[in-house]
Amino acid sequence: MTLIRVAIVQDAPIGFDRQATLDKVARLTKKAAGQGAQVVVFPEAFLSAYPKGIDFGARVGTRSPEGRRWFSRYWHSAVEVPGPATDALATVAKECGAYLVVGVIERAAGTLYCTALIVGPEDGLLGLHRKLVPTAMERVVWGNGDGSTLPVVNTAVGRLGTVICWENYMPLLRTAMYAKGVQLYCAITVDDRPSWIPTVRHIAVEGRCFVLSSCQFARRSDYPDDYPADFGGGADAVAIRGGSCVVDPFGNVIAGPLYDEAGIITAEVDLDAIVQGKYDLDVTGHYARPDVFTLLVDERPRSAVQSVSSDDVTS
Repeated sequence: MTLIRVAIVQDAPIGFDRQATLDKVARLTKKAAGQGAQVVVFPEAFLSAYPKGIDFGARVGTRSPEGRRWFSRYWHSAVEVPGPATDALATVAKECGAYLVVGVIERAAGTLYCTALIVGPEDGLLGLHRKLVPTAMERVVWGNGDGSTLPVVNTAVGRLGTVICWENYMPLLRTAMYAKGVQLYCAITVDDRPSWIPTVRHIAVEGRCFVLSSCQFARRSDYPDDYPADFGGGADAVAIRGGSCVVDPFGNVIAGPLYDEAGIITAEVDLDAIVQGKYDLDVTGHYARPDVFTLLVDERPRSAVQSVSSDDVTS
């Protein structure tokens, strides 16, 4: 048997404060590692905030000066990859001897992306995934990822991959992850609705993988005092109620779901259960019909600007 101890963090960042949130990541990772965790999963947009409840001043045909100021504040609290924040996460992973999966808001030039990082205890940053399709109003502030950031990383604790929030409703993306042999499928999210649990249970059965689902638990007090959203009930009002869980390859919830409080849930997973599950269901193997259905995944990076030199033209 290949037994791995995993930990799912359900908590909130110090909204719009990158350094304070990095310090919190370090504290929570050390706490999880103290419980024997070899893999520690943090929610979507943990560095530095999921901007629940605000619109950044966007209306059809107009943007407000106040909204632009909030976008600037959000941009300044985001992380560059690679950069000082990823170096800090690598240090935490090394000190704790654990693999980290962390949802971050990544900035690249003038664009923000909802990104998930995979960080190892020995080699630091191992993988980066940018959310392919931000959902609804998220598209106002986040750009689209492309096929070049769909890693499944082979590690000492298994094959780690991550899919962000409603990307988990994209069947072709899930299929691509299954084809890469994902074993620890990290579904990081802020979706706290009851429908999320059957979603991740379905994914675990479909992919014959362990699903490690981490959701934020956030209150109004986790955001800045001047944050322009009203969740009702003052500082203790709940903005995101959680629902983190761990699901085995047969769809059994083996830890959680945890609601209405911050916490860390842990589980021991046996990777051999994946092999046992694929005995009768391997959706990109013996349970596939490539003569009927095929999927093309374009993993080339897409850049808005491509340079061609005179030497290229000559050749």
